[in-house]
Amino acid sequence: MRYVFFAFIFFVSLASVEAQKKRFQSLDSLLQKNFEAGKFHGNVLVAEKGKIVYQASFGKANEETGEKITEKSVFELASVSKQFTAMAIAILQEQGKLAYQDKVQTYIPTFPYPDISVLHLLHHTSGLPDYMELLAEHWLPQNENKIATNQDIVTLFADKKPALRFAVGEKYEYSNTGYALLASIIEKASGVEFGAFLDKHIFKPLGMKQTLVYRRRYKPQEVKNYALGYVINEKTKKTVLPDKSDDHKMAVWLDGIVGDGTVNSTVGDMLKWDRALYTEKLVKKATIDLIHTSGKLNNGKETGYGFGVSIMNHKIMGKVINHSGGWIGYVTYFERHIDNDKTIVILQNREIPLPKMRRIREHLYNLPAEPKKEPQQEISLSEDVLKKYVGEYEVEKGFAFSVTLEAGKLFVQATGQEKLPVFAKTESRFFLKVVEAEIEFFDNRLVLYQGGQEVEATKIDKK
Repeated sequence: MRYVFFAFIFFVSLASVEAQKKRFQSLDSLLQKNFEAGKFHGNVLVAEKGKIVYQASFGKANEETGEKITEKSVFELASVSKQFTAMAIAILQEQGKLAYQDKVQTYIPTFPYPDISVLHLLHHTSGLPDYMELLAEHWLPQNENKIATNQDIVTLFADKKPALRFAVGEKYEYSNTGYALLASIIEKASGVEFGAFLDKHIFKPLGMKQTLVYRRRYKPQEVKNYALGYVINEKTKKTVLPDKSDDHKMAVWLDGIVGDGTVNSTVGDMLKWDRALYTEKLVKKATIDLIHTSGKLNNGKETGYGFGVSIMNHKIMGKVINHSGGWIGYVTYFERHIDNDKTIVILQNREIPLPKMRRIREHLYNLPAEPKKEPQQEISLSEDVLKKYVGEYEVEKGFAFSVTLEAGKLFVQATGQEKLPVFAKTESRFFLKVVEAEIEFFDNRLVLYQGGQEVEATKIDKK
């Protein structure tokens, strides 16, 4: 499920066998070094026209038994799961059991927002608040020993009727809530449990024998070659299962929710999924094209997100469809270069960021090394200026940036992350040295610039 990480792109050119061999040696060397440094842990598969041209495994699937990760290892896909939820909706649409423009209330009568449609959920334009924060506030205190399900989300929204974050269709904002609700709609429209529907209509037809909707705490079952997801216990600094870390218990009590995550798969099965999307095995070509078409806001502006996938056009790679995923213990990534028929699958069972995109492109595109950037010049600002920026800046409920002033230096700390110093390049714009990111302060808000993305946070009064 359910966090989104910046995507990093792999690409393979087959100009010659020798060049290919050297390129893969470089890639393998890079990943091996990252693994040895604790910066990579999992599986990588790269294919061209359906042929695997690079595949490697790094690390352990089970720390207790010592079982190693192999190409058969099964990983939680996290938000990469969303494309399967979206495909299930598309299948039901072709079966005539629902329409994209149908209102959510058609399938969930207690849903308190009459203007939100199935399409709004698919495109992340509904304005719905995050269900995780709402459950933590309103459900968890009375249900500490229970595991939440999709019905708990439906009941919570019916009872609390939280305000929308924006008018329906006015903005794009990534929403796990929307895809959890889509899973409930799939069950209502089909009369079949979510996992069973995906198995019957997607996994079995495509021969994805190691792929399933799996909730190992809510509905335990034996899954061969399962790669357990590990985290770092903040107190002991040791690698543990989330179940044994008080800081990661969310992985336990949210384990019953499907739709925004919980599809589990292997790199090989994900390649089968990729191949099917060039065919009409599941749905018609027109439907595939719609899945890969950007949604639009009320004003006609494109969002860059289709049905469960991000969409971009690149001058070298052509049309690229991808999605990243992150959940407690897992970081995943799936990408398809449609125009050039390239496929990349990355599955990790540790919460480790993936290698920088530019480094991978240098190895796999034969691109020249990126010129070294001149170090940014820091300017000195008085404490009176820095004090203006101190405070709490909320991105959304439960996630904020805390800005503090310590010994004449400004620090920024995102919820659940380490405190980092920032350095002034102008009176209002600051840069970080440990990551490529900048923060700019405005009246009562800040904007984080990172990886081509902008994240806005509003200053709040904590009194």
